Parts: sequence; C-alpha cells; structure tokens
Amino acid sequence: MAMTALKVAARRHPRVADAVLAGLLAVVSAQAAAELGQVSGAGWVWFAAFHLPLVWRRRAPVVVFWAIVLIGLLWVGDGDADNVSGFSLLVVPMIALYTVARHRSRRHLWAPAALVVPFAIGWVSNGGPWWDVVALAGLFGAAALLGVTVQTRGAYLAEVEERAHRLERERDQQARLAVAAERARIAREMHDIVAHNLAVMVALSDGAAATTPVAPERAVGMMEKASATGREALGEIRRLVGLLRDGESDQVPAGAPAPQPGFDDIDELVGQVRSAGVDVAVTRQGVPRDWGPGAGLTVYRVVQESLTNTMKHAGPRAKAQVRLRYSAAGVDVEIVDDGAGRRAGAAPAPGHGLTGMRERAASFGGRVEAGPCPGAGWRVHLRLPLTTGEDT
Repeated sequence: MAMTALKVAARRHPRVADAVLAGLLAVVSAQAAAELGQVSGAGWVWFAAFHLPLVWRRRAPVVVFWAIVLIGLLWVGDGDADNVSGFSLLVVPMIALYTVARHRSRRHLWAPAALVVPFAIGWVSNGGPWWDVVALAGLFGAAALLGVTVQTRGAYLAEVEERAHRLERERDQQARLAVAAERARIAREMHDIVAHNLAVMVALSDGAAATTPVAPERAVGMMEKASATGREALGEIRRLVGLLRDGESDQVPAGAPAPQPGFDDIDELVGQVRSAGVDVAVTRQGVPRDWGPGAGLTVYRVVQESLTNTMKHAGPRAKAQVRLRYSAAGVDVEIVDDGAGRRAGAAPAPGHGLTGMRERAASFGGRVEAGPCPGAGWRVHLRLPLTTGEDT
C-alpha cells in the first residue's frame, strides 16, 4: 500500500522525486567516502555538483547524461582520491544512461556506447584488467537495455489504452447512430399512422355530415367507424411513444416492438379506405414469397401513404387501384388514382410522406417513383428486390 502511494506521488511530482533520489545518492555516497577518508570542503562541492543534474534527468536526459560525464571526468582529474566516490561514479551515470534510453530514441545511445572504446583502450593500456571493462560495459549495457525495455512496454501499454479508448468511442458512436436510426424509424411510423388515420377520420366525418340529413343511420355508422379509427390510432401512438421513452437513455429501445403490419394486412387497410368513401380495387399477380417483416412493412406503408394522399388530394369520389405483382425477382407495387378531385398534373403538397417512402424502399435496396399520370391522377410505383437488406 505504501509503495503504491509512493509510485503515485512520484508520477504526479517527478521533479520532486528526482530531487529526493539525487539527494539520497549524494548523502549515501558522501557518507561512504567519509568513512574511507577525510572529505575536504571541495569534495562536498564535487558531490553536490555530480548529483545535482539528476533533478532534471527526465526533462533533458541527453544534456544531463553528458553533464554528469563531464563533471565526473573533472572530479576524477581533480587528483584528490579521498574526494572521489566509486559508488557515485558507477551508479549516477547508469541512472542517467537509463533515463536517456527510457525517454529518448535509440539513436541517442550511440554516443554513450562509443565512450566504451577509448575507455577500454586506455584502461587496458595502463595495465588494468580487461574484465573490469567487460563488467562495466555489461552494467551500463544492462541500464540501457532496461531503459529501452521500459520505453517499449510503456509505448505498447499506451497503444493498447488508446486502442481501447478508440473502440469505446466507436461503440458509443455506433450506439448513438443506432438510437438515431431507431428514432427516425419510429418518426416515420408515427407520420404514417397519424396521417393515414386522420385522413380516414376526416373523410368519414365529412361523409357523415353530408349524409346526416338524408340517411341518419348511415351517418351514425360512419361516425362509429371514425371513432374506431381514432381509438386504433391512439393505441398505435401509445406504443410508439413508449418506445421513444425507452430510448431516452441513449440506448436502443428495448420495449415492445412497434406495430409491424405486412402483406396480409393490406386488405384490411383497403377496407378502411373504402369505408371513407374512396373506391379502391386490389389486384394480385404471382405467388407471394416470404420476404420477411421488413419488406412487408415497407410495402404496407407505401400503400398506406399512397391511399392517404388519394383521400387528401383526390377527393372522396376518387377511384384507386392497388396492383401487387410477385415474381422471383421481387415485388412490384403500383398505386394509381384517377384524380377526380385533383387538378391535372397537380402534385401532393410537399411533406414527409414521399421522402419516407423513398427512405423505406432504399433501406431494403428498392426504389419508389411517384408522379402525375397523363391527363389526371397520380401514380406511385414501388420496386423491391427479392434479396433485401433485412433478409440477407
């Protein structure tokens, strides 16, 4: 526990830690030298000068190393053997060399290594044992190797940490994108549900108002259908709002899935539109395949939005046709109205409906084309390939 606290303190205050190290080495070396002989006043100055550069060893490792080498040579050349500490002359340069290897590139180690050559030549030439040179070279080589090892390990750990942070950022970004995509999907669902059901309710209410004087019972039935449509819409909206609330924590909503109508629900949709006064005919060609719920929902919503636009813009006396053609290549859906209440060539008012249809189709590799028919009316064509994004 105490060692951990010391390591943390050393990381937070490296200059103080180096000053303490230099002071301890100086005191130990001076004490050892004093026990062997009388240390003069100049000797104490040499001790202080030789150890002092260690205070800046991390800030300027190369400069500190060469300063220690120079001061050491001058100290030895002073000629007073009692003042010289062999312990300091060995340990302090090793610490300085370790710091160079730890905090600088390896090219800075060539010059210190070159010092071994003239030292070895001079030492052996003056009768010194060669194994002393080997021992010193081994000690300083070990110090340099330790510094390089610590530097390499530190760089590896920093890279691993950066990679972990990068992966975490990517996961957060993917989660945010997933949330945004889910909310956009729910917004499209909300638009389609609200727009369609409101259009049906408006058409039924207008029809009831016009029918009340001549056929009150029929008007009551139309109002009951409008009420049922409104309740159905409220139920669907509540489910969607519940999903949005589940997603407020920036996570993909995990609640009950949104309503997922599909191919089998198109007849019910058409019946609802017919009850609002629009004559809709449905034709099918080919055999339906299992394209999955995503493709079925896309077809359903495109038909729903197209018939909603027919009710809103073509008028209650309009006629519409829904053609579904199934094939091995995919499904083609065509919704055409005669534009009985729409001016020739007029387009629906700008909104999110057409954009939503195109986005839905594109997400499954399909496309939507919409535009006026020659003469009068409006046509929407959806093409979905057999292989869709959700089903592959």
